[in-house]
Amino acid sequence: MNDSISNPVWTTCKDAAGIAGNIFAFGLFVSPIPTYRRIIRNRSTEQFSGLPYIYALMNCLICMWYGTPLVSADNLLLVTVNSFGAVFQLAYTILFIIYAERRIKVRTLVLLLAVLSLFAIIAVGSLQISDRMIRWILVGSLTVVSLISMFASPLFIINLVIQTKSVEFMPFYLSLSTFLMSTSFLLYGLLNFDAFVYVPNGIGTILGIIQLTLYFHYKKKSTQDSMEPLIVSHA
Repeated sequence: MNDSISNPVWTTCKDAAGIAGNIFAFGLFVSPIPTYRRIIRNRSTEQFSGLPYIYALMNCLICMWYGTPLVSADNLLLVTVNSFGAVFQLAYTILFIIYAERRIKVRTLVLLLAVLSLFAIIAVGSLQISDRMIRWILVGSLTVVSLISMFASPLFIINLVIQTKSVEFMPFYLSLSTFLMSTSFLLYGLLNFDAFVYVPNGIGTILGIIQLTLYFHYKKKSTQDSMEPLIVSHA
């Protein structure tokens, strides 16, 4: 295994997969911008929820911490992608708090402070563990739980698509970006022999395939239905 990691071609492939994951993740990070343009324009969060950004911030912070040399070796591409992600999610959350009504504003602020406090506890607490292997396993396990929770969130959308037979609430480019990002980090984790990276991203890849399959299935069905004549002639 050590010979493989030190092989220049192996390292290049691993880094390429990690860089690709960073690029596709950036597409995910900027995807809420149209929503926030609307929020800023209307000076109201309307019916939008701030919870997804809170959860995403927690996920980015935990994964960023796992990627640091203090926890795991040779995972700096996890630090870069999740650092950018944390900045974006924090910015989205702050904007949400600014434009939300008072009751939601207070609740979201409390949740934000809770997330930051929990991350501080995880970071400081894990540093108290002198055994690097135990620290790696502990933070890695939290990373797996966090990533699987994030990847499982589209299950609601998948269920909605099946029930409504419509892809209206499942944006194609968002699903595609999620799939490409998960696949890239699946390869990155495999090439780095890191189960804490490739297991959750493997699950994310499978869910991405399901989303894209459903999208094309119901999109094609919707197109076929729209081509049917509105008035059937019996002449």
